Formats: sequence, C-alpha cells, structure tokens
Amino acid sequence: MIRHVLTAVVLVSGSGSVTSSAAASSLEPLPGVMAALGDSVSAGFNACGWYVSCTSRSWSAGDNAEVRSHYVRLAERGPSLHGHNRNFAVPGATSADLMGQVDKAIAEKAEYVTILLGAQDACVRTETAMTPVALFRRRVEAAMGKLRAELPGARVFVASIPDLRRLWQVGKDNAIARTFWGLGRICQAMLANPTSTKRADVQRRARVRDRVRDFNREWARACLAFGPRCRTDEGAVFAYPFTLAQVSKWDYFHPNSEGQQILADITFKKGFDWSNDTL
Repeated sequence: MIRHVLTAVVLVSGSGSVTSSAAASSLEPLPGVMAALGDSVSAGFNACGWYVSCTSRSWSAGDNAEVRSHYVRLAERGPSLHGHNRNFAVPGATSADLMGQVDKAIAEKAEYVTILLGAQDACVRTETAMTPVALFRRRVEAAMGKLRAELPGARVFVASIPDLRRLWQVGKDNAIARTFWGLGRICQAMLANPTSTKRADVQRRARVRDRVRDFNREWARACLAFGPRCRTDEGAVFAYPFTLAQVSKWDYFHPNSEGQQILADITFKKGFDWSNDTL
C-alpha cells in the first residue's frame, strides 16, 4: 500500500540545541461528506435485529458509539463531517451493483468513500454461479475509474473481503449455525454440507476461498491504479480470525455489533493519516 510519509526538518543551532517540526501537510484534511459502498456487511445487516439493516452500527458510516465507525472517529476530530455520513451499501449487492453506488457517492460529492464488496460474488447457491474473476475485474476497474474521474479529490478506502472459509471453520460444529445456513440457503457455495470431509467438498471450499482471494487481489490492483488517494487494508479483514461470538445469532453469517466494532478498528488503523481539527 502506498503510504504518505511524515517528514521532519531538524535544525541544529550553533549552541548544539536541536529543534524539529513535522510536516503536517502530509496529513489528510477531514472530509465534509463520506459514503459507504458495499453489501450487507457495510449496511450493518442483522447487527441489531431480525433480518434488518442496522446502518447505525455499520463499521464505516454508522453513528453507534460502541461500534466507533470510521464516521464516529472522524467526527470526533472535527465538526466538518457531523451529519454528513451516507450509507449506500445494500444487502445482497455484488460487483454488478457497484457502479450504481458509485453514482450516488458522486451525486453527494463524497470526499471519503469506503468500499467493502465482493462476498456476494462468491456467496451464491453453487460454485459455478460465482462471478468470474475477469468480469469482477472489469466492474471494479470501471467503478474506480469513474470515482477517480468524477471525484478527483476524494480519498477511497477498500476493505478486503472476509475469509468465508473461516466462517465455515468456526461454525461447522455448531448445530444451530448449521441449521441457519441450511434453512436460509446461506452462502451454499462455501457452507453446503458443512460437516462433510469428502474430497469434493474440501476442494470446493478451497476453490471458493481462492476466488475470494482473487477478488481481493483485484481490489488491491484497482486501488493501486487509482493512485495515492486510495488505501486498502492490506488483507487485514481477510486475515482476521473471527469467532462465532462476533457474528449475528440471527443467521450465523453477518457481523454483530462486536464484529462491526472489530471491522472498524482494524480497518481504520490501515487507512489514512487524518488531520485533527480539535488539537
């Protein structure tokens, strides 16, 4: 990930005393409007109730004090962002829906955009229905290209898609989780036959995981092509060892409030070096 580097100018006086000043210009100015793009995770789906979006608990643009989203943390640094958090994430959204969300961010003149999208391109009924990598690449490149062209001053943060096999690993021995996965037909490409150790099922799970990793690589490439105003989490979300305690008991799939808080924490640390108007 391309990072801004803080520089210091060190001046040594004739008496031998040392003074220094940090180059504050490397800090990013606080945004006036931010927008969350993505799927059910960024919409906070099932984080506060039965099969509903809980945007207040979104890791990105939510205003819940316990989750401490990117919005809450930035709003604490200065007044410019207060009340200007937009959430365009939609449960079930795939890469095919990304451009439409980008258009909404452009219409709002967002100065900070977060993206977490791609799980639903892999979480389908069958392995063969997963979005091909080449098609995913074209959609992501087109959406990022439009963001760069229409919002040239915006900062963009891309979170990696979570490791779906990790979810299977922590839930496969839980009878309630298996029941929800089966009755809800949740992410069957990965979660079908969850207790099976047959070679076909083991290999299917590995291929689905590989597809998610391919999608994350495409996001990293698109962010790099976007330029220095784009950051990724460098795979931090994908690598995080989520537990069942951090997913919703309504479906054993989506992050609950604790899971959203963890997402906010690990992604914000990987993002931009923001200025602080309260200092």
